[in-house]
Amino acid sequence: MATVETQVPPLAEGQRLSRDEFLRRWEAMPHVKRAELIKGVVHIMSSPLSMDHGDQDFDLGVWLGFYAVHTPGTKGNKASTHLMLTDAPQPDCHLRILPEAGGRTKRVGKYLEGGFEFVGEVSLSRASYDLGDKFDLYEEGGVLEYVVILVEEREIRWFHRHEGKLQPLPEPPDGVWRSRVFPGLWLNGPAFLAGDMAKVLATLNQGLQSAEHAAFVEELAKRITK
Repeated sequence: MATVETQVPPLAEGQRLSRDEFLRRWEAMPHVKRAELIKGVVHIMSSPLSMDHGDQDFDLGVWLGFYAVHTPGTKGNKASTHLMLTDAPQPDCHLRILPEAGGRTKRVGKYLEGGFEFVGEVSLSRASYDLGDKFDLYEEGGVLEYVVILVEEREIRWFHRHEGKLQPLPEPPDGVWRSRVFPGLWLNGPAFLAGDMAKVLATLNQGLQSAEHAAFVEELAKRITK
């Protein structure tokens, strides 16, 4: 008996789908590289990204990667799909503590699930959904620290979880943002926005040499060996 092959419907911007259906349709569309399900709504990155966006996205990954290399028990990642509550965001960058070191995420098949310790997004402007529905998802999903780089405004927004909410932190007087989740993860804001990665990494290296970072590395090592 002949069988009828069922064609998987395509993803489309603005569709309302369950996460399982979103993933089923996306996996049938390998040519689509950037798509997210936020608050049950499909978002597809269909327009070209500017050079400024791409540069800052790359620099953000370099900064987080440098920290992860010098902090055993942590791991960074770029643009991978994540399972959070009933949605599937695709953060530009994230930094996490590994499960064996007491982290809050776990692997489910080929995806990660849970609330990241740190998420970074590069956004065209403050009007982006990164500061709207996506922000709400990260807050509800348990993200501990969230950084948004606003390309048009040349601005950094840094949020830290306090009393169950992602609260904005004031811009530091010296221009250096210091993570409250990852000791030693320091970001020289003016240098980053100017594209001066040599200075960004020099500031980060100061954080990596701090007593707080050394204590954090020691604590992570203890968790892993238990």
